[in-house]
Amino acid sequence: MSTDQFGVDGDVAIVTGASSGIGAAIAKGFADDGVDVVICSREQDNVDPVAEEIEESDRPGGALPVECDVTDREAVDALIEATVEEFGGLDVLVNNAGASFMANFDDISENGWKTIVDINVHGTYHCTQAAAEHLKDGGGIVINLASVAGQLGSPYMSHYGAAKAAVVNLTTTLSYEWAADGVRVNCIAPGFVATKGVENQMGISADEVDRTEVERRMGTVDEIADLAQFLASPASSYIVGETITAQGVPRVEESPEI
Repeated sequence: MSTDQFGVDGDVAIVTGASSGIGAAIAKGFADDGVDVVICSREQDNVDPVAEEIEESDRPGGALPVECDVTDREAVDALIEATVEEFGGLDVLVNNAGASFMANFDDISENGWKTIVDINVHGTYHCTQAAAEHLKDGGGIVINLASVAGQLGSPYMSHYGAAKAAVVNLTTTLSYEWAADGVRVNCIAPGFVATKGVENQMGISADEVDRTEVERRMGTVDEIADLAQFLASPASSYIVGETITAQGVPRVEESPEI
């Protein structure tokens, strides 16, 4: 069987929150396949090394690092403008930028709540709306990053779960509205992924995760990047408005023996 349908060679992609973790893995995976990637984060110094790694490697895709706070609409508009100026268009938008912290609901300040919602929800809104014209020019792809916390809820992360639930709903709604424009909108909801942040909180590093092991509840950034690659490729052409959960073995209650 041919595997050509899994490629996205020749496209141009923006990956937000790409200075490390899942975003950096997605950007590198796209570049491996010949995609020119624009990678952004709030600090130029954080995103430059990722772009340099891509540019100095033998990956066929190029990279453009851009400093961008996704909660700032003017900065987002400048990001889109820089992308089109550098690469001539935009085909894939990956809304990966996000933030979270753990706190009891009673202890979350109004500012803390607004900050998490602003980054996760408004950031996704800003980037997607700003990119609309270019994504609709020839048919584009939007891949949103949510979380299982946005599907099932998560103790001590009510603000984050609520924000990611909004991203899931936005995915479904926008996929319907933009389908006639030839744009596919889908979402990935990861469970625990072995990033530096998770390692600091849970003490589990990516080196300890075996991708061949089925019975686990910890994934790698590359596994999420593989899923993004699939959703950006023609192989997923009949998948529209879906949120794909990547969390390993699901949590289910054991049924008592009868």
